[in-house]
Amino acid sequence: MNFEETIKGFFERYGNDPVLFVTEVLKLTPDPWQEQVLRWVGEGERRISVRSGHGVGKSSCASWIMIWHLLTRYPQKAVVTAPTINQLQNALASECKRWVNELPDALKDQIEVLVETIRLKAAPAESFISFSVSRAETPEALAGVHSDYVLLIADEASGVPEGVFEAASGSMSGESACTILLGNPVRSTGMFYNTHNKLSDYWKILKVSCIDSPRVSEDYVEDMKLRYSESSNAFRVRVLGEFPVSDDDTIIPREMVESAIDRGVKGVGGAVVLGVDVARRGKDASAICIRQGNHVLGREVLIRKKLDTMQVVGWIESEMKNLTSSGYEVGEVLIDSIGLGAGVVDRLIEKGVDVRGINVSESPSIGSEYFNLRSELWWRCRDWFERRDCLIPNDERLIEELVTVQQDYNSDKLKVESKEKTRRNLDRGSSPDAADAFVLTFASYASMSQERISWKKPLEREMPGIV
Repeated sequence: MNFEETIKGFFERYGNDPVLFVTEVLKLTPDPWQEQVLRWVGEGERRISVRSGHGVGKSSCASWIMIWHLLTRYPQKAVVTAPTINQLQNALASECKRWVNELPDALKDQIEVLVETIRLKAAPAESFISFSVSRAETPEALAGVHSDYVLLIADEASGVPEGVFEAASGSMSGESACTILLGNPVRSTGMFYNTHNKLSDYWKILKVSCIDSPRVSEDYVEDMKLRYSESSNAFRVRVLGEFPVSDDDTIIPREMVESAIDRGVKGVGGAVVLGVDVARRGKDASAICIRQGNHVLGREVLIRKKLDTMQVVGWIESEMKNLTSSGYEVGEVLIDSIGLGAGVVDRLIEKGVDVRGINVSESPSIGSEYFNLRSELWWRCRDWFERRDCLIPNDERLIEELVTVQQDYNSDKLKVESKEKTRRNLDRGSSPDAADAFVLTFASYASMSQERISWKKPLEREMPGIV
């Protein structure tokens, strides 16, 4: 048999069967879950997402797919990413290079292994595997990858910035493009979480527990039980391959927020307060949240984009008029006065509206445990949810923003992470506008003035950060 016949026979046998490639060429027996993923790839599935416990063989499975893709698809480009250089080089890249060395000499001789690239010697520019760290500052690094066949593999996908997925989406739009997400499910927000939840109809998803994996010892599982307990987030994530009940660093846990949706609680009445967050940049939106005591009114926080200062003023006045005509007493309008919000405050004061500007960067109103007023208001919001006697609408945007914002531990006081950090973790890459508007309502006096349940003492009118 000549060389061309040999190549033709190789493609015919393994071109659509990565399982057979792994078993016959690499002489390995994949675990059942690995075999399932390999079959999906061979069948041409374009979106695959695997959440798992620790040490179940994710890097090995990803490596086999990369090598099979390199040898059976032409031209092809495989881009492999992870949140850190350590995860990328010490896990994925080293594992892939290890299995390249296990190939038969006739195949291994066709491949050139470099530090950041593995490529075909005969066509290094047309067919390669590239390893690139996922950086929020340069998400475009994964954009513009074009070939007849494109493969994107993201390891530890929970930690990959949302902007990276957005930037890569154009490269993955082709019919022969395949995206594979792998990782421990450490965060109950973001793209990786969504593929296993609200996007699950569009993805092939798989959960792999350490308990079911022959690669993980019983001693490891028992040690995790003793160290953290079976009910802990650590055990859920590292052993069971389940998303945490809530992010450990999240200020307001998801289960706390979701339990307040459409809850059958009686409203406390009293004056209505409006929290207003004024957009500062292109992707951001202006938002109005309307709250009456223990109820957030309406079907959702109101959102509008591309409004100038005067348009925001008119919008606020219109909503106040609608509330008054519906029989509500409108108390205060609370506006983030940093940036463009200051102009909105000034104009509303001129028009006689009961409005206060809130400078959330200033000192907290009470106590010394908070880093600034913004942090205080977020923890007051959490206290509100903890009472379990409150109601919010089933507003997907608001919910996702509330459960995404995390604590910042670079301080000896309770501190909310910066908006830039939150922006990177939200799917759309914008600020938590709806949540910020909601949180501003907790600087209100009017909304709590007629108490019917045991509210904490409201913020006083004369306080640092309140105009």
